[in-house]
Amino acid sequence: MKDIVYDIPTFNPIVRRHTLAVLVDNEFGVLARVIGLFSGRGYNIESLTVAEVEHGNTDHGTGRSRITIVTSGTEMVIEQIKKLLEKMVPVYKVHDLTVEGSHVERELGLIKVVGEGNDRIEALRIADIFRARVVDSTKNSFVFEITGASEKIDAFIALMQPLGLIEICRTGVAAVSRGKEGI
Repeated sequence: MKDIVYDIPTFNPIVRRHTLAVLVDNEFGVLARVIGLFSGRGYNIESLTVAEVEHGNTDHGTGRSRITIVTSGTEMVIEQIKKLLEKMVPVYKVHDLTVEGSHVERELGLIKVVGEGNDRIEALRIADIFRARVVDSTKNSFVFEITGASEKIDAFIALMQPLGLIEICRTGVAAVSRGKEGI
């Protein structure tokens, strides 16, 4: 059993954010079972993305999907989550990208801002700095598309808040390990 890492002044276990990549059968109910594993034990999912990555055919049945889960927990909690996921029948592989080495994480956000005059000009200026694109525009609103790390999107949202932010839509984190190996 691994030792628990403690914050020395308070002796509290350290909670860290982890990105898990899970390869599963693309079949009915698999996502519900994965989510049930988290909710049944009181673990929080900060971000969840799912997409088919291999198409099935008549010879081999269903394809496979990749579930990317961002969650936080102590080292012991994360290890328990990984072990429980690995025991699930439709799960092929579980990778903790956070501990396996460097990886790339990106998220897409659509941000709607309503404003007039100087607020519109300021919103466009900030969007330019963040390399956000205008994907829709009316006389009194913009919809910006922004991609990048979650922290970048959080910062963009914070700056748009006083300028008339009215709606946010985010995809959740997509992540892949760096280098020649894949899952």
